[in-house]
Amino acid sequence: MKIGLIRETKSPVDNRVALTPEQLSILRKRYPDDAFVVQSSDTRVFSDNDYRQAGLTVQDQINDCDILLGIKEVDIEKLIPNKHYFFFGHFAKQQVSNRPLLQALIEKKITFSDYEYLVDDHNHRLCAFGWWAGFVGAYYTLRGYGLRYGRYVLPKPDRNFSMDKLIHALRSVELPSVKLLVTGNGRVSKGVQELMEQIGAERLSEEEFLSDYPVNKLSFCAADADRLVVRNDGKPFSWEDFTANPNEYRSDFMRWGRHADILISAHFWNPEAPVYLTRADLASPDLNIRLIGDITCDIQGSIQSTLRSSTHENPYYDYNPETGAEEPAFSSERNITVMAVDTCPNALAADTSNYFGEMLIEHVLTPLLERRESKVIQRSTILDKGKLTPRFQYLTAFAEGK
Repeated sequence: MKIGLIRETKSPVDNRVALTPEQLSILRKRYPDDAFVVQSSDTRVFSDNDYRQAGLTVQDQINDCDILLGIKEVDIEKLIPNKHYFFFGHFAKQQVSNRPLLQALIEKKITFSDYEYLVDDHNHRLCAFGWWAGFVGAYYTLRGYGLRYGRYVLPKPDRNFSMDKLIHALRSVELPSVKLLVTGNGRVSKGVQELMEQIGAERLSEEEFLSDYPVNKLSFCAADADRLVVRNDGKPFSWEDFTANPNEYRSDFMRWGRHADILISAHFWNPEAPVYLTRADLASPDLNIRLIGDITCDIQGSIQSTLRSSTHENPYYDYNPETGAEEPAFSSERNITVMAVDTCPNALAADTSNYFGEMLIEHVLTPLLERRESKVIQRSTILDKGKLTPRFQYLTAFAEGK
């Protein structure tokens, strides 16, 4: 078997990799009968020379590989027919912008497995960047506070940024004595909460957060959907019911919005669920929030000030609550500043690549290289030689453009 690490072709550029030089070196020694090659790239956090020094072959052409591993969607023109690709596809939820990619994969008779659907028997994801998205998103949000109010200056992450540098930077400035609300209770939210703990922020109870409880340091509270919505008929919240009937609930977010200074949105949102912050809420004089870090980045989703995703180069823009329009970042005190970088983990490309590679080796590459049947890989495989697998037959009409 020949496995190739492909060059990232999506714009904006992603510096992450599926496998680090050290990880590939270990695999090469562990499975000497198989071959591993790296497609040359000048954008990875690890250079071509880093891979060469680890004993790997670096080349431009990878047409003779069986398995091709990337991170983001592959440029349609770069797809090689009849191969087995692994990357984040972003079309299993029928994202219209990526329909042409699905159609190209089908046309080229490609087998495609999506990292997002590498799940265990309980449907828990096994290879994900969510925790890191929360960790970095919280940093970007706090960095934005310093820029908006001129309180401090935190460094802009570069390709060599690390978790240690990030934490050191936050500990080196005087963070504001404000209340920060983080939504959700999954990996993304856990990443935010971990950073808060690492920098010594105070965790508040719901009662403390929703009162005039005085804060003398950065303080935060985490709230999941059970604390953010209520049933329309007044019956008690039930997770099972909310999952099955999200349209029977309405937002109760403003009771938090009156007390929060900063919001970090880290929750999963179903489009049929209530909008947490509507345009009317955002324009309300009762809303205290003037900085929103929307890590989940659902465009015009549960937080309607998220007009678009932003980039690492320009992470911030302002939302004018009176007009609902975008304005330049930090341009008016009345505006709400939005951070909506949708590839936050790329700011810690080396750390996140190392973490992701470990998970990939355990759950994908080991069973592949040992020729073992893997339910994990089967569950993640959307296309088998260009044909939709049974689990993803629902994409048939989408793929046909209907």
